[in-house]
Amino acid sequence: MKGYVFHGPGQAAWQDVPDPAVKEPTDAIVRVTAVTICGTDPHILKGDVPEVRPGTVLGHEAVGEIVEVGSDVRTARPGDRVLLSCITACGRCRFCRDGSYGQCRGGGGWILGHLIDGTQAEYVRVPYADLSVHPLPGSLRGEDAVLLADIFPTSYEVGVLNGRVRPGDTVAIVGAGPIGLAAIATARLFSPERIIAVDLAPARLEAAHRLGADAVADVHEAPGQLVADLTDGLGADVVIEAVGVPESFELCTRMVRPGGHVANVGVHGKPATLHLEDLWIKNVTITTGLVDTRSTPTLLRMAGAGRLPTGQLVTHTFPLDHMEEAYDVFSRAADTGALKVVLGEEQHEEVAVPAA
Repeated sequence: MKGYVFHGPGQAAWQDVPDPAVKEPTDAIVRVTAVTICGTDPHILKGDVPEVRPGTVLGHEAVGEIVEVGSDVRTARPGDRVLLSCITACGRCRFCRDGSYGQCRGGGGWILGHLIDGTQAEYVRVPYADLSVHPLPGSLRGEDAVLLADIFPTSYEVGVLNGRVRPGDTVAIVGAGPIGLAAIATARLFSPERIIAVDLAPARLEAAHRLGADAVADVHEAPGQLVADLTDGLGADVVIEAVGVPESFELCTRMVRPGGHVANVGVHGKPATLHLEDLWIKNVTITTGLVDTRSTPTLLRMAGAGRLPTGQLVTHTFPLDHMEEAYDVFSRAADTGALKVVLGEEQHEEVAVPAA
């Protein structure tokens, strides 16, 4: 088969690789029909994630069809159309028993495209298939469903739930890339009074408006003042950091109200200053986290019912073998307007749901 293989910083290629095979009785082999590129993948290509060894197939988000399962797999079978979670869960360790699958110590966690071969290929081996693949509603297109492998559960769990968004809240989201846009969509499920999106790209601020932001602000035009003006100087109840740079994190801590929540979702590669000289007296809660994907079944049901605007985030589609072109478009988002790119979407008939 072919896969997109990392060969070291700045080097990757779509090339022949060995077909995956069942190694453990809990494995499944999946034929990939739709895959996307995560913001983490370009970081890997730059050499920012040293755990990824040269020769690894990249990718951790996909939709596909199961073609083979190990003898211990009970809830999936060949022919099933499934979503592959970005997080693999053994189901037995202390963290998995608590539903903290992202911290799995039994050989799971974030391993696809990180510690083992990933999803940007024609076929992929998925360990612990019973907890790591999810059946898809028949009405849900693959290019829409693939966004539920990572960005929607990440935004929902690490941003909205950790931030404790409640009805009537003012929610500020710093960063209107795919994660920030998914945070807007899932925060709306809790009926906040207003959502404010902050970014430096006009196209992304426009997308934030389309997804439901009530106000947008350019990061260079005093977004903190806008939040203060809209809240009578109080500050936002919840601020979600969806960029991953020191400046954005520190902006979030300046915009939050006393007693509010800062939920950090962004992946940080450098230290950020925590201004405790200002924050110690404000009763502020700051959370961080890696997604657990325990919300994925719920989000899949909502997407199947048309309650999540997943398709609105897909700006470019490619055949599966156009991986280099897709990475180029995704990496030049400021020029191309790319939000999420999807490769290899299969064609299938939509299932009509009779009116009640």
